[in-house]
Amino acid sequence: MKINLQQIKRQYDIVGNCEALDRALEIALTVAPTELTMLILGENGVGKDIFSSIIHDHSRRSRKRFMAVNCGSIPEGTINSELFGHVKGAFTDATNDREGYFSVCNGGTLFLDEIGELPLTTQALLLRVLEKGEYIPVGSDDVKKTDVRLIAATNVNMLKAVREGRFREDLYYRLNVVSINVPPLRDRGSDITLLFKKFALDTATEYQMPEPISLDNEAAAALRRYSWPGNIRQLRNLAESMSITAPQREITLDILRQYLPDDDSATMLSVNDDKGFESERTVIFTYLAQLGQEVQNLSHDLADLRRQLGLSDKGDIHKPAGQLPALPSAAQHGDYAESQHTADVEYVDAEPAETMEDAMVDLLRETLRRFHGSRKKTAEHLHISERSLYRYIKEYGLEDIK
Repeated sequence: MKINLQQIKRQYDIVGNCEALDRALEIALTVAPTELTMLILGENGVGKDIFSSIIHDHSRRSRKRFMAVNCGSIPEGTINSELFGHVKGAFTDATNDREGYFSVCNGGTLFLDEIGELPLTTQALLLRVLEKGEYIPVGSDDVKKTDVRLIAATNVNMLKAVREGRFREDLYYRLNVVSINVPPLRDRGSDITLLFKKFALDTATEYQMPEPISLDNEAAAALRRYSWPGNIRQLRNLAESMSITAPQREITLDILRQYLPDDDSATMLSVNDDKGFESERTVIFTYLAQLGQEVQNLSHDLADLRRQLGLSDKGDIHKPAGQLPALPSAAQHGDYAESQHTADVEYVDAEPAETMEDAMVDLLRETLRRFHGSRKKTAEHLHISERSLYRYIKEYGLEDIK
């Protein structure tokens, strides 16, 4: 069967001609008509979900049901019920029988994203489904049958997870019959600017703008050099944000720098597959360390400002009568609001938390409040999975934050 990649790209709105991307598409289309289990590997935001849709749509099950489930967003205590169902009375809130995804999706395709986040107990149950096509709903003794094609995806280094005992070796090899490696955006070269143009055009069309934004040569080169820890999702957000708020339609390097984080910090905040689950705690600590450095720099700037204003640590003014303190240049541009009652203001330096663990809890608490308790937005902001966030929320008693 001859594969028309350009037609597939148009159908699924895929932009780019990267060799690794084309190879991933070819594998997906070649294996789609079979019944083989597939494992899609790649960082968050690279578009693994699109590959699962392509595989289903070009399989023998294309007229049957397709379901996508994010394993990392389901609390550990309920994931067995979500996947395999439960019977009435199985637990406190089980007031009725409930079908799980393997029952609802019988005959079709089930896409399990972030499968590396599954608890070991659930992994054992999933292995039974793959080997025998059967499962037992929570609280029941009856064995159920299902005919589901499974597609799994993860951003975790699975071999490392197996070595560390966090993922079952037998399940890994049962899932990894055929694997697809979706390349990160930073490895896709000129695809980056092509994608940016597409997102800019989409935004201009959606909001009826006279013209989409464009990049000058320096800005385009900077986009290609950037590490893109958030991959395509981050690039889309950047294009949308600049389309609406940039001061001009042609984006220069200076304008781009106002929207794009420093490359080193962004790379530091990205979750590398080789680090495993505990890396997310390290990511938060790294984030805190950066914030701490920013606070320290701000403290030094504030001390300089006090001296220029003639203030002591207690806020007293030390200046000759009738002489006004010289304000820093930023104040002349409105970046600093001078109080009419400067002498009544007492400046207090923020004290650091006793430990990094305390600081992490504070960061989690404040981020949850910022997003009004939204687990999804909090996890995305901190570059961790929702499963890990749920674990931290439970561990540190942050369930009631709204």
